[in-house]
Amino acid sequence: MTRPQQHPPDVVVIGGGVIGLGIAWEACRRGLRTTVMERGEPGSGATGVAAGMLAPVSEAAFGEQEMLALSLASSKLYPGWVAALREESGGMDPGYLPCGSLLVARDRDQAEALERELAFREERGLRVRRLLPSQARRREPGLTAGLRLALEVPEDHAVDPGRLVKALCAAVKNAGGQVCRGAEVAGVVLDGDRVAGVRLAGDESVDAEHVVIAAGCWSNQLDGIPPEVRLPLRPVKGQLLRLRDRDGPGLLGSAVRSEEVYLVPRGDGRYVVGASVEERGFDTTRTAGVAFELLREAIELVPGTTELAIDGMAVGLRPGTPDNAPVIGPGALDGLVWATGHYRQGVLLAPVTAQAVVAHLAGEETAQIAAPFTASRFGAGVTA
Repeated sequence: MTRPQQHPPDVVVIGGGVIGLGIAWEACRRGLRTTVMERGEPGSGATGVAAGMLAPVSEAAFGEQEMLALSLASSKLYPGWVAALREESGGMDPGYLPCGSLLVARDRDQAEALERELAFREERGLRVRRLLPSQARRREPGLTAGLRLALEVPEDHAVDPGRLVKALCAAVKNAGGQVCRGAEVAGVVLDGDRVAGVRLAGDESVDAEHVVIAAGCWSNQLDGIPPEVRLPLRPVKGQLLRLRDRDGPGLLGSAVRSEEVYLVPRGDGRYVVGASVEERGFDTTRTAGVAFELLREAIELVPGTTELAIDGMAVGLRPGTPDNAPVIGPGALDGLVWATGHYRQGVLLAPVTAQAVVAHLAGEETAQIAAPFTASRFGAGVTA
């Protein structure tokens, strides 16, 4: 286990995924002594099996205006965020790809759904272009000839979560913070009605003025948090495939999404195909049925997928709340801050979550865009 710093940190972040690491980096940049506690390797939870597709409208259902605003805000932060990360990590590549995306329909019902999405985007002034099948195939020749309609969304982008995590770890270290690997947090330490630090497995304690819980769907399993202020979290299983073109990049230049599947290029001949959404508790079994469905849909959408090598199949557990929106901000105990429940949007929402959480840690008012996402909407309460 990596040992925490000798001097007590101002902030302990529980969880070394993209959310926890993003918060830690931002906190270090604001002059806060920060330590990340990760029970395994950074990014080994839900982040490690995320596709990294940064598509804010596609991941927010119509009508979810507050969630849509949060997602769009974070998407707009991404280019500057990864540029700063590249510099402050010592030149590491965070795997950012401003590739745009194509939303495609293969039958009449799907085409009608795309027409509604087109109207939705246009009403809100979001950049989108309606493409005929021939236009879509000129844009991406690898697409099937059996398309009915497509939408081009130039402002969607993608990032490689694995590279992003490595860059974040380096940036945290370079900014004076610490990422402790193999540091399993058993619970929070209370001093009256405030959180005063964390207790590690083995009973070693680390004092801190603030504790940020960014442990995904395991955030509720920490000892010391009273039952009445815990969050209603659940694990949501997701499986995806990792494929590789032995001839290098070229099959797809854009992320491509249908109602059944998405394919996300990494820019170097690697592709991610995903992803299932399964309510299976904490089960992490890789299943043949999901692999078959993902491959079948991907091949029907992009026939050249048949020639790709299979690099592996991954499974992870997303943290879901009753409304599938995140919890960002203070908890009911002084010193406790939540940053969890991001469901399918953890990678996308990392920049805006980091800014909102660190603003709170710095004593500033909760950002208006993050205000609807506090724990109080579940009756967990917040501190004044």
